Amino acid sequence: MKQQIRKAETLKALQTAASRAFRSQGYSGTGVDGIAKQAGATSGAFYAHLGSKDRAFQTALELGLNEVIEAIPDYQARHGKNWPEAFARYYLGAAHRKDLACGCAMTALSPDVVRASAETRSLFEEKMKTITGLIADGLETGDDEDRAAKAWAFLSILIGALTTARALASEAQAEKVAAAALHAALTIVAR
Repeated sequence: MKQQIRKAETLKALQTAASRAFRSQGYSGTGVDGIAKQAGATSGAFYAHLGSKDRAFQTALELGLNEVIEAIPDYQARHGKNWPEAFARYYLGAAHRKDLACGCAMTALSPDVVRASAETRSLFEEKMKTITGLIADGLETGDDEDRAAKAWAFLSILIGALTTARALASEAQAEKVAAAALHAALTIVAR
């Protein structure tokens, strides 16, 4: 029993370390040994639990996108009809912009998904459909097709703006990008 608990703890530690590493350093900047060290495990344990760097990336991606899938209904429940603004303000906020390791997997990992396997890209697509479906379900105006289009536009504005703001050297310019994107994203979902 102790060994099973230890294995589960090691797996969780490796998944968490992989998620943080891929989000903050990207696929090419992340190594198996670094993930294992961060998790307090050996490289052998990494391979035993995650199999490969590609599988670790896929696991990190899934964990990160599941965080968003859990967060959207929470925002909807806590903020009612004002949930898109609350979510967008958090998403584009300075604290989220600066926290690469724990920030959004949609922004941090999408560039690496472009170069990933077909299996990983399919996982990404399915999770993103789920995310936009949750967003669309939380919008008050339009038919199903219109709300789906608004959801994709809303999410794409947020992801693109966060990516751009994170890449800027100036915090003042990052704030301007975030403010402009916030306005555009909220305009989309309000129509």
